[in-house]
Parts: sequence; C-alpha cells; structure tokens
Amino acid sequence: MDGTGLPGNGVPRRAAMITAALGTLSACSVPPPRRTDTAPDPAPGRPVSTGRAALVLQFLAHPDDDLYFMNPDTRQALDAGTHVVCVYLTAGEADGVNKVPGAPRPAPDKAAYSSARRQGLRQAYATLLGRDAFTPWKTSVMELGGTHRAETATLGAGPRKVDLVFLDTAMHTGRHRLGLPSLWEDRRLSLRTVVADGSPVRRPGSYTYDGLVDVLVRLLEHYRPTVVHTLDPDPDIQHGTEAARRRDSEQQGYSDHADHTAAACFAWAALIRWVARATAAGDEVPAFAVAAYRGYYNRHWPKNLPPGVLRRKAAHLVPYGGAPDWDCGNPSGCGDYNVGGDRPLTNRKGWVRSTHLRYPGARTVLNPDREGRLTAYGVLGLRLVRWREAETGGGVWEPPQDLGGGPLAPALGSAVTGGGQLLLFGLRFAALAGHGGDNEREVVLLEQRAGDGLFRAWRGLGNPSPGRDEGRRIGVPVAVTAPDGRVHLFVRNAEKGLSTRVRERDGRWGDWQDMGGGEVQDGLTTAVDGDGLVHVYGAGHHAVHHWTQDGPGGGLTARTQIDAGPVPGTPPAALPETDGSVELFYRAEARPGLTTLRAGETAELPGFDGCGPVTVAASPRGPVLLGLTAGGRVQLRTADALFVRSRGSVALDGATLHLGADGRPAAAGLGTDAAPWLWRPVST
Repeated sequence: MDGTGLPGNGVPRRAAMITAALGTLSACSVPPPRRTDTAPDPAPGRPVSTGRAALVLQFLAHPDDDLYFMNPDTRQALDAGTHVVCVYLTAGEADGVNKVPGAPRPAPDKAAYSSARRQGLRQAYATLLGRDAFTPWKTSVMELGGTHRAETATLGAGPRKVDLVFLDTAMHTGRHRLGLPSLWEDRRLSLRTVVADGSPVRRPGSYTYDGLVDVLVRLLEHYRPTVVHTLDPDPDIQHGTEAARRRDSEQQGYSDHADHTAAACFAWAALIRWVARATAAGDEVPAFAVAAYRGYYNRHWPKNLPPGVLRRKAAHLVPYGGAPDWDCGNPSGCGDYNVGGDRPLTNRKGWVRSTHLRYPGARTVLNPDREGRLTAYGVLGLRLVRWREAETGGGVWEPPQDLGGGPLAPALGSAVTGGGQLLLFGLRFAALAGHGGDNEREVVLLEQRAGDGLFRAWRGLGNPSPGRDEGRRIGVPVAVTAPDGRVHLFVRNAEKGLSTRVRERDGRWGDWQDMGGGEVQDGLTTAVDGDGLVHVYGAGHHAVHHWTQDGPGGGLTARTQIDAGPVPGTPPAALPETDGSVELFYRAEARPGLTTLRAGETAELPGFDGCGPVTVAASPRGPVLLGLTAGGRVQLRTADALFVRSRGSVALDGATLHLGADGRPAAAGLGTDAAPWLWRPVST
C-alpha cells in the first residue's frame, strides 16, 4: 500500500481530482481574454522532472528591483556557483531623467537613461561575480518568436554566470498610463518597446498581453530554471493620503508600485501556463520552486536585516548607481545616479533594509511513518509533491511523486488529527487572468484518510476575506490540533489581522471567523500549552501580537500585545514549557541576535546570531533551534553544540525541523536545485 491516491495503488487517477469548488483558470468574466488558455489540471500522478543543475531565474519590472528586494538571496545563490538569469520586463526609462543629486536637472532622454540603468546592472553584477565593475559583457539579441526580440548580456567568473535579459516594454502608454498595469488589464492595448542607446536591438517592437505571457513561457522553456524569483502579485491594502502615496511611489490603495504587481502577475501567469501546457501534453511537470518578494511593503514594517547583511546588500547598489565621472565606456551614462553612494541607506523609504517574502512559512512538511522513515511534502512546479526516505535514517530520498492540486503558492501548513491523519493546507491561485478575468485565491486542503492512509480528493476551504480584490491579499495557512481533537486553521486576512476556521472531530468545518486584534505580518506561529490552550502569535508593527483561548475548547480572542521585548524583526517561534507558559524566540528589528521572551521576561540568547526567522522544538535536554546564519547557511543549535550545514545546495527559505522518536533532530528543505535535502547533524 503506497498511501496515496496515485495510479498503481488501486485508486483511479481521476478520483483524486480537486473538487469542482476550486474552479479553473479558464473561468473568467466579461470582457474575456483574447484567447482561452490551457486550464491547470489539478489531478495527481504526473511524472516530475528531476536531476537538473541549479539555475535561478528572476522576473523583474525594473532594473534595480532584484538588488533592492531579492538580495541577499540572489547573491548567496550566485556565491555558491548557481547560474542566475535576470529578466527585466520594462526598459526602466521612466521620465528619461538621470538625475545627479545636487546638480541641475538634465534634459530628459529615455533611450539614454534606459542604457545607463542597464550599464549600472552590468557594474553591479560584475561586482557580485568578483570582477571589475567595468568588465565587458557579451551582448547579443535573443529571438523570442514572431517579431519579439530581447537584448541579452552575459558574464561569467569560473563556474558562476549571470545573464541579463531586457524585454524593454515602455513604462508608459501613449496616453501616459503605466504600461505594464495597462497591458495586464486592457485587452485592446499593444504596448510598444523602447530601444536603449547602444542596444544590439535596433528597431522597436510591441507586446500584447498574450504575446508577453508567451515570451515569458518561452524564456522558462529555454532556461528551465530550478528556482524562480518574482515580485509580489498581491500586495497589501494600504490606506493613506494622496500626497504620501505619490511621495512613496505607491499605487493607489496598495503598498507597492503598480509595475511590480503587474510584472509579478505576468510572471505567475507564465508559470501557470508553462506547467499547464506541459501536463496537457503529457510531459513531465517542470520541477521548480518559487519565491515571491515584497516590494515597497518594506517601508511599512520593522526592518529585518541585521547590520552586516544590510551593509553588504547596500554595497551592491553602489556600482548600480554609479556616477557621471566614472569611466565605464558607456557614453549614455554609468548607472542610475540617484541611487549611488550612500543614498540607499539614507533614503527614508528604507526599501533596502528588509527582504520580505510574500509567502513565508514551511516549504516542506515532514511526517514519519511507524518505522521512523520520513516523508516530505513540498511544492514543485506549483503542485504538491511527496518524497519518501529510501531507508530509515539514510538521508536519501526516493523520486518525487506528484499529488497535484496546483497552482499553489510555495509554503504549506499542516496538522495531524487525533487519529493520526495528516492534513496539508495550501494557498491556491484559483484564477489568475488579466484583461478583466478573474483573479482569485483560495485555501485548499489535502486530507489523509483513516485506515489506509490514502489521500482524499483536494478540497476547497474558501477565503476569509470576501470580495474579489480583498481575497487576493490573504496569507499562508497555518494549523494546529488541540487536545480535544479539533483542528484550528489560521490565515492572515486582507485587513492584516487574523481569521480562523475550525475542523470538528467528525471532520465538519465551521465558518470563517474574524478574530480581531491588530495588524501583523504573515508568518504566523501556533502552539498548545500545558493546559491545552491554543495560542497564535504574529509580529506586529511594535510588538508581538497574541491570540488565545480562555479555556480548552473555547474560541480564541486577541490579547494585550506582548511588548516586554524589543520590536520583532521576524515572526516569532513558540515553544510550550512544562510550567504552562510559552517561550517565544525571534530576532529583533535590524539585529542579528536571538531574543527570548517568557512570562514577561526578555533576554538575548547567545551563540545563535543570524538572519531571518527561526523554528524551535522541545527535547529532553532543552530547546532545539533551526535558522540561518548571516551568510544564509542552515544552522542548528542543541543544548550541547552548534552545527552549520556546509555541504549540498544552497537552502531556500522555509526549512523544517523535526525531532525523531530517539530525540535526534533532523532538518529538511528545498535547495536551489529544486531537490529536497535532509540533514541530521547529531549522531545517535
């Protein structure tokens, strides 16, 4: 018995299809898209590709989006020898003014400013590769089907390599509207391209909605990435004055630039189309992981990069900004001058001071069988897959098995019922279509059956935020099982608060309920204390926010913010203690150290400095902690020692901690090669 609803175990393949409540991408409203796209097939059992070399492909709206919002992740992958490809959807020409701070305003020249910004990118990535900033790049023209062409630039340093691809869509239409957002929404629009000074592409072209999505799919098929970086397709709702919005370059009502949102939506539409076409043709599911990054959101929340990481990140914006007196060899300009020097660090917007994921949480869920052999679940190719450990404690995974359900966001929630059944929760792109089509998200569930361990069909659990627009803003689901057998599901809602749904012991689900409380970031943490009370914690603007029950079996309500400690820079991890209290672990705003908070007392835990959130588990000898070093390496701390994972592919975010029956810790996650890794640093 293989324990899934996959072919070969006596369960028909179609029986495991996602329920009709999930809908399909092709469902759309008036006006319809120009053509009907291939709908994602959520049924399981597809072959999954394996064994490819690591390659990170980044979809950006503008030159500098990667340097501001995706570093240090990009740099860490590049440092490990990973091939990095950057695709810039716009020409970045803006108003054509390459302003030098303190100097008279120059005359606008869009072709020159676009050229100067890509020169800045070449300088920045040459420096990232350890080469001189003015090292010549190999430039060429890439044919992308029909009349579509792109300028490419390539530079290597030993095994490391960077490709820059410029699609050059205009940032504004002829009617002075933003180009990419208009192309996403207006089915009649054909968006022209800009020819930058010195580009090997000599003639302008144009893109339609479908033409741009198809070109992005063609790039995915050409490069076959194992990791895809995008911007945020669903930024937070953000209210403020019109003056503040204009000053901060944000779109009306949301905490990001409209180009970032449109570029991310085009990227996700291309990813969905790529996978849908592959599965419809009977090909292997492309094996890639996705990381989506917040943009101007960084200004509105506590900063999460410690000083050493921040300095290095900001330093790579210096060669991008350049200066007019540099001898770079480009007559149109040597960078984006308003970004050079110390300006990224002195800019009041503070974009560079954080790197936030749109979908934080566990990339892998670990579940042991009766013999202690681990099974891991994760999202590859926007679909849920499963790996089994080849033998107990061996650390080697069998090939992946496809469980369908996509298109899914990259992080998962999970819980185990009182009867031992595994519940897996995901955030699904129920629809993603421009041109007035539906754009919806939904929480979905894959539930293990009692007895035989097979999985039921995927089930939709709806969305706690009503409304077509608000529903896009929800976060990653997290869940916990209470001692009474009820499963509590939690989601950050569109109002940045907390919503919940509860599964009763008989499997029935209650309605979504808004739990009130203040605004928190995504990355919620749950715990059950020694008295059987369920707790939820989230990182707010000034303190840790807390929801809990008055008594076992009751509803959760918001409590007083836990402000005894410093402002949290990362989501807290929670560890129930034997005395009934819950200890919290988090990194304070812009600090590398680890803060502990318990019963109103705060302290800094020595010996576990790093960057990003941590996870924690209880062991007989004390807490076991898992996190990242400042350099992005996985580190694990026990009561006796500190271990740092120094081999294997670079770990992506969202590593998972598991303690075996013998108390031995194991960590697992996905690497830049889109393969799972398993690390047991402590011998038995």
